[in-house]
Amino acid sequence: MSTDPITLFSEWLVEAEASEPNDPNAVALATANAEGQPAVRMVLLKGHDATGFIFYTNQQSRKADDLTADPKAALLFHWKSLRRQVRVEGSVSVVDDATADAYFASRSRVSQLAAWASDQSRPLPDHGTLSARLQEVTRRFEDMDVPRPPHWSGYRVSPTSIEFWRDGAHRLHERRLFTREGDRWSEGLLYP
Repeated sequence: MSTDPITLFSEWLVEAEASEPNDPNAVALATANAEGQPAVRMVLLKGHDATGFIFYTNQQSRKADDLTADPKAALLFHWKSLRRQVRVEGSVSVVDDATADAYFASRSRVSQLAAWASDQSRPLPDHGTLSARLQEVTRRFEDMDVPRPPHWSGYRVSPTSIEFWRDGAHRLHERRLFTREGDRWSEGLLYP
């Protein structure tokens, strides 16, 4: 088995991509606001490397507000078909513009337009309002590339710890905990 947690995560993600029926890159993102009120929601992992785990969102959303108030987060990947999960904890930063622009350009045109049309996490009077806004931005960007909205970017969770959990018979699960110490990782086991 790998002793580098990022390599091990990559291996597990490849296995999940082969076995999970939907969104093997789905991850629960936990944040807390300035008052310490926690919130959790599902997002999609859109990249990972030695510097961290990246997801994208509207920077005026509740999750973005939470990350501005307290730039730390936890992630939980759960791959039921493999009976595995990975927990990540760390600090959060906004990705650079070039990274956000490149990912935004790779999205479908409708997803790009939806990023302009949606006031994510704010009250919506009715679905017709969203449809009308989508039609308006579709007209605005007709016959041109859709630029990344100024309020839309990516976030990188730079891990300080990564735990790999594998189901075991009789609840004797395997738990491997990697903890970052400077630029190096240390590894230990946890009781199930």
